[in-house]
Amino acid sequence: MHILLIHQAFAALDEPGGTRHHELARFLVSKGHRVTVIASPVSYLTGASSSKQKEILEGVTILRAYTYRALHKSFVHRVFAFFSFMISSFFVGLGVKNVDVVWGTSPPIFQGVTAWLLARLKGAKFLFEVRDLWPDFAIAVGVLKNPTLIKLSFWLEKFLYRRADRMMVNSPGYVEHVRGRGARVVELIPNGADPQMFNPLDNGQGFRQKNNLKNKFVVLYAGAHGLSNDLDVVLDAAKLLSKSFVYQFIFLGDGKEKPNLQARAVQLGLKNVLFLPPVPKNEMALALAGTDACLAILKPLDAYKTTYPNKVFDYMAAGRPVLLAIDGVVRQVLEQAGCGLFVEPGNPQALAEAVVQLAANRDAALRLGLAGRAYLEENFSREVLAARLEALLQELVS
Repeated sequence: MHILLIHQAFAALDEPGGTRHHELARFLVSKGHRVTVIASPVSYLTGASSSKQKEILEGVTILRAYTYRALHKSFVHRVFAFFSFMISSFFVGLGVKNVDVVWGTSPPIFQGVTAWLLARLKGAKFLFEVRDLWPDFAIAVGVLKNPTLIKLSFWLEKFLYRRADRMMVNSPGYVEHVRGRGARVVELIPNGADPQMFNPLDNGQGFRQKNNLKNKFVVLYAGAHGLSNDLDVVLDAAKLLSKSFVYQFIFLGDGKEKPNLQARAVQLGLKNVLFLPPVPKNEMALALAGTDACLAILKPLDAYKTTYPNKVFDYMAAGRPVLLAIDGVVRQVLEQAGCGLFVEPGNPQALAEAVVQLAANRDAALRLGLAGRAYLEENFSREVLAARLEALLQELVS
């Protein structure tokens, strides 16, 4: 079986960013299938460019299609980036032969048009994956405001959902939404993590020494620094704990809001906050090993109650207790796993109190982390989820 994946924000394991698709693709290749990915040469997280038009990583063929550079620019510029990739990836895709399944993934939703059209021209099946509810999330945070664009976005969403031979979502919170917009058959292949990438018994001394974290209780946030991530709340919590030399907050990653967050941390005089650049996925285990707790946070919007943030599963795989400032379906995972503390979203006082609670009983915090690791191995192991994807693809083709 030959699978063609259209994914502008595809990140390999040696790049910063979410690597769900590279990990799934590696598994499919290991089972004898061919996987070709058409991706942007520009990293969505760092803006770094790749000069290679074609490369093969662990059997996965990656083709790069021109993309307008829009890192940290306005919504209009990002739309230019989306449309440039939509068009260029179509022409690159025309040259990929003998395809059985074209796999489109959203966001950005526009690349779904490319995947649908290529599937129809090639006589292949069209698998469409929803990784977040665009345009609903963009509307909720105020990025998408124009009534005409909103109407067109909803039309495009329904158009693609209804024409997909199979829909796939990465969170149970998306299933009813996708069905309500016209999807015929919806499969849940949730986010997860590869436990073999992480060692929960590693104490991360290298990371701690490098960043002067001796005798600190380290709380790490890893991921995008954007409007949705509500990281000002973390700065406010750090301010509440700034009189103690015990607590250290680390922001690992990049995004449009990072310069503003750094400036505000300076303005508040925060000595207990450290900003670090993003690291590739194959180095993430070293960073997580050097922490005492890990944070996942989003703005307190009802729309975000539907999400399964990928970082939560990486934290669990690393065996670190999770501070979760996100309500909804992922909170259910936290409580079922017994792997951390839920914090009211948007509440810096509650976050500060949760940090103090974990730091006051590190043995209990360790037990929470190991419980998360065990739960992930049983329920959200990447290999198990990849096997479910392979079964889905084989059923779709047959």
